[in-house]
Amino acid sequence: MKKKLFKRNGGLLLQQQLSSSDGSIQKTKIFTSKELEKATDRFNDNRILGQGGQGTVYKGMLADGMIVAVKKSKIVDEEKLEEFINEVVILSQVNHRHVVKLLGCCLETEVPLLVYEFIPNGNLFEYIHNHKEEFEFSWEMRLRISTEVARALSYLHSAVSIMIYHRDIKSTNILLDEKFQAKVSDFGTSRSIAIDQTHLTTHVQGTFGYFDPEYFQSSHFTEKSDVYSFGVVLAELLSGQKPISYERSEERRGLATHFILLMEENKIFDILDERLMRQDREEEVIAVANLARRCLNLNGRKRPTMREVAIELEQIRLSKGALHAPQSRKELENIRDEVPNVWEIAGPPTSVTIGDFRNGTAPSLDVQTLISHETW
Repeated sequence: MKKKLFKRNGGLLLQQQLSSSDGSIQKTKIFTSKELEKATDRFNDNRILGQGGQGTVYKGMLADGMIVAVKKSKIVDEEKLEEFINEVVILSQVNHRHVVKLLGCCLETEVPLLVYEFIPNGNLFEYIHNHKEEFEFSWEMRLRISTEVARALSYLHSAVSIMIYHRDIKSTNILLDEKFQAKVSDFGTSRSIAIDQTHLTTHVQGTFGYFDPEYFQSSHFTEKSDVYSFGVVLAELLSGQKPISYERSEERRGLATHFILLMEENKIFDILDERLMRQDREEEVIAVANLARRCLNLNGRKRPTMREVAIELEQIRLSKGALHAPQSRKELENIRDEVPNVWEIAGPPTSVTIGDFRNGTAPSLDVQTLISHETW
């Protein structure tokens, strides 16, 4: 029966994918069903860490005492199996401190299982939107987390042997470890493409409120589509507001639209999370708001690359002063070293300063197309 389940759950497809790789895929540990049942107390409900569209994640402890997260797929059908095997293959190629580490999988169970490193502090969405008075979600922490996520995406886009598009960047897919450092997770819908390709043509997938309207129109997913989704996460971090809210008017239901319209109206301070207003970091906040705005440009070609985003965020961190400068400079060099190709930026972007918002001279944007797609 276990052999039959292994075959049905994509074991042969996984073996084929691993054997046809160019050697960049690390050895994936195959766990037995007995090991994982014992680790999760037979998948006890009190071990559930979270649930999503693709399955349920349980906290487990292996025989050697290692704490892990076990992802149990929801449905066994051909499409889900391809996503499952896809996640195994992609994560086997990735080795980055801000990407969740895949430890192995189990295919001899009724539904396939993935085993990850355990990330103890939940996801970014919880810290942005569930205000906990005992926990100060500071600007410095938000800026550092956004920089770490940008570095991870820059690595996926530019530094691995095959370019990887995540395709579902959102705050619930950004986990926080014991030091509250970011770990990008959930690669079930990710795709890897050859370096000489510029886009994927796919059925539109993603999370409403985060996906690129240009991708929605064309079905062409590019690296700049991940940039757009990251821009929404930046807007979340700045505003403390959810990507979709029915409390806002219909045309402003999507946070991206609402955020850009407020910038156009020189009212960015109207949307800022009140927790940030008390921290006297206006210049840095406006610099990140300008960056988010460029990430949300309707024209994908005018958006920065994730590499450019990562370096700019680190430069904003560096501007904080001499106290944090040595570490920040080192991290800035690390970003440049992580990606071997030449860093090219077309030119200085149009920026908005604090004074522009105070005196009403911020440049306008054409947001009509974005409005129509986010109200769809």
